[in-house]
Amino acid sequence: MTVENVVRRVAAGHRGERGALLPVLHAVQAELGFIPQEAIPVLADEFNLSRADVHGVVTFYHDFRREPAGRTVVRICRAEACQALGAAELVEYARAAGLSLGETTPDGALTLEQVFCLGNCALGPALEIDGRLHGRVGPAELGALLEGAVSP
Repeated sequence: MTVENVVRRVAAGHRGERGALLPVLHAVQAELGFIPQEAIPVLADEFNLSRADVHGVVTFYHDFRREPAGRTVVRICRAEACQALGAAELVEYARAAGLSLGETTPDGALTLEQVFCLGNCALGPALEIDGRLHGRVGPAELGALLEGAVSP
């Protein structure tokens, strides 16, 4: 199924709803894994918006990906509670290991992202690996989790 077909099918399920662009973007990303560039003009057509309007929404919200994510997605919480408990050390550890926030490794194994609250404030610093929450994570634990996440 083409990107256009997916987008039009998803948009059809939200016809007549006010503010349907965000739910459609979430549904497209859930189905395709990201919001491909080819989806922008189709969404603009479906919602009678300019391409710039749709592009602005996709780029404004950090949860929307414009490229496919790695096989494993690691999200480090950078909200105040986690920052106070050592999230910056996790980011530095990841950088030292060659991982940059917002990027996917060249082999497509891992994507590292930052988020601004995972709702696990009492157990910070927190991170999420493929939807599984981890609390009180230090650099050593992060290293072990990353190794386990990318190992076959």
